[in-house]
Amino acid sequence: MNANLAAKIEMITKKYKLYNKPMDRLKESIHPFKKNYHKDFYAINNVSFEIKKGETVGIIGKNGSGKSTMLKMITGVLTPTSGTIQINGTISALLELGAGFNPEYTGIENIYMNGLICGFTKSEMDEKLDDILSFADIGEFVYQPVKIYSSGMFVRLAFAVAINVDPDILIVDEALSVGDMRFQQKCYRKIEEYKSTKTILLVSHDMATITNYCDRAIWINEGELIFDGSPREIVKKYQAFMADSNLSKYTHVVEEYVEPNSSDNMLIDPIDRDLDVLGDNSAIITGISLLDAQNNEKINLVNPDQQLKLLIKVKSNQAIIDPIVGFSIKDRIGNVMVQTNNYVLGITLDPLVNNSYMTYCFNFSLPNLNKGQYTISPAIASGSQSDHIQHSWIHDAIVFNVLLTTKHDLEGFLIMNDVDFSQIN
Repeated sequence: MNANLAAKIEMITKKYKLYNKPMDRLKESIHPFKKNYHKDFYAINNVSFEIKKGETVGIIGKNGSGKSTMLKMITGVLTPTSGTIQINGTISALLELGAGFNPEYTGIENIYMNGLICGFTKSEMDEKLDDILSFADIGEFVYQPVKIYSSGMFVRLAFAVAINVDPDILIVDEALSVGDMRFQQKCYRKIEEYKSTKTILLVSHDMATITNYCDRAIWINEGELIFDGSPREIVKKYQAFMADSNLSKYTHVVEEYVEPNSSDNMLIDPIDRDLDVLGDNSAIITGISLLDAQNNEKINLVNPDQQLKLLIKVKSNQAIIDPIVGFSIKDRIGNVMVQTNNYVLGITLDPLVNNSYMTYCFNFSLPNLNKGQYTISPAIASGSQSDHIQHSWIHDAIVFNVLLTTKHDLEGFLIMNDVDFSQIN
C-alpha cells in the first residue's frame, strides 16, 4: 500500500443471511440438497475508496445505509464477506455506546483495559490517566461500574480514552450526538486540533459538522457508495435526496412579468442560473432582492441591527394549498445562523392558483452576526413545518457582507420570530 495512505478499502462486501423463522436456519443446515431458506442482504456492496494520511473524511447516509457496518469492518470488529481492507497505522474508534467497554468494570478498569488492547503498558496508561480523567470530567463516577453511567457520561469517558491513546487514525461514529452541547464543542475542538496530525473518519447526521470539519465526504446509500468528493457539493446532493428531490442548476425561463401598481416588484432581481436548486418545481422562486428598509435601495453591505427588507417572488406552476415561504441565512462555511418562514411566524398564506405570481416581503432587523460573508437561501414549500413538500429551495441566492462585529451569543441557529411579513399582490 502507498505510504501516503492511511487506509485502502477495495471491493468490500458484507452480506448477511436473513431468515423468516429461526427454524429455517436449522432446515438449511441439514437439508440434503442444500436448499436455501434465507434471503441475502447486502449491508455493504462492492465499495472501494482510499483515505490519505492527515485527511478528515466524513461519511454520510440515512439510517441503515451501511455506514456503521463499514466502520466496524475498518476497525476489525466485523470481517468482510469479500474484498480487502489495508490499514497503515493504529486505530482508535468511538463506535456505538458500549463498544469496547465491559459494563461490569469500573471506568478506571475500562481505561486500563482499553489501553492494554491498544498495546500500552500499565505504566504508560498511568501517565495518560490524568489527561483522560480531566477530559472526561465525570468525577467520582469513574470508580463506579460503567453499566450505571448515563449515555452522556459514557461517551465522555469513551471519547477521552479514544483521543488519549495516541492513534494514527481516529474513528468517531455519531456517538457525540448524545453529549451535552458544551462537551460536543470540547470534542470538536479536539478534533480540530487533531486534524493537523491525525487521520480522522467521522460519521454524522449533522451536515454542518461534515462541511465544517471534513476535507472530503463519502455518501453511502443502501450499502453502495453514491458520491465521494467535496463536502459542500455532496451535502447539497444528500439534502436534495432526503427532501425527495433532485439537485439541479436553476434553468427555468420565466417570462417578464410585473404586477401592476407594485413598485416593490420592480426592485426584484432574477435568480442567477448557476445556482443549485432542489424541489419538485410545482412552484419556483423567480426573483429575490435584499433592500435597506429605510430607502428601498438594493444592498450587499450590511451592519448588524440594520433594518432590512427581503423580497421573494414566486411563480406557481400548479395550485398550491398552504404555501410556506421562508429563508435561511448561512455563514461562509454553510452553518445556518438564522431562519424563518410564515408558518413559524403564525401567518397563513392565501393558496396559490396555477400560473400565477406572488411576491412575499420579510421586514426584519439583521441579527448580531460576526463580520464576514453570509448567504441567503429562499424556499417555498407547502404543508406544515413538520410535514411538507419542498417545491423550490435555492442555495445561496444572495451573498452579502456584514461590516461590523458586535457582541452576540448564537448557539446553533436561531428561529427569527420578530419579523414583519406580508404578501404583495
